Amino acid sequence: MRLPRGRKPSWIRLFALLVTVPVLVYLGGLLWFVELIPREPGDDGSRTDAIVVLTGGAARVATGLELLRQGRARRLLVSGVYRGVDVQELLRTQRQSPGDIECCIALGYEAGTTEGNAAETRDWTAREGVASLRLVTASYHMPRSLLEFRRAMPGMAIVPHPVIPESFRRDEWWAWPGSLQLVVGEYHKLVAALLRPYLGSPR
Repeated sequence: MRLPRGRKPSWIRLFALLVTVPVLVYLGGLLWFVELIPREPGDDGSRTDAIVVLTGGAARVATGLELLRQGRARRLLVSGVYRGVDVQELLRTQRQSPGDIECCIALGYEAGTTEGNAAETRDWTAREGVASLRLVTASYHMPRSLLEFRRAMPGMAIVPHPVIPESFRRDEWWAWPGSLQLVVGEYHKLVAALLRPYLGSPR
């Protein structure tokens, strides 16, 4: 049987549909994720009981320390610190004198993942009687961090405070290999975190 000119066999159309739909869904999800990434550093001027910094970049810790010095919270937790690093060494690394803030800083050594950061913070806030916190992390990491923290502490008031890395190009991420890698990698991790409760996958 000869097909009419220009008419593709049904199996080709089905194959094209099976390929096209997942690609469009993936790209749509990726663009949705990019829209979740904050464009500006977070600073609404409010106070919280505590500040929580997730390690992974020097600017994050420096931002958290500056917020503490400004009196924006009474306590600071740096989560995910290497074992052996103490508060004085952390301050020396940041080229800051201990002053009056050394006593207000706690270091968490247990977390190795964002989910672990949330669990470590949950335990610490329970011990410290913290009801609100300011979450400091990189802008591209903020969507997944908020997901994990809100999942671990549903009753906690969380104020996001994104730090914009100098090397990250949020608006032209596709044109910069480093930014492209960060965006795609974080998107995959966010999807995995969203699906984890349903799939029972490990962190």
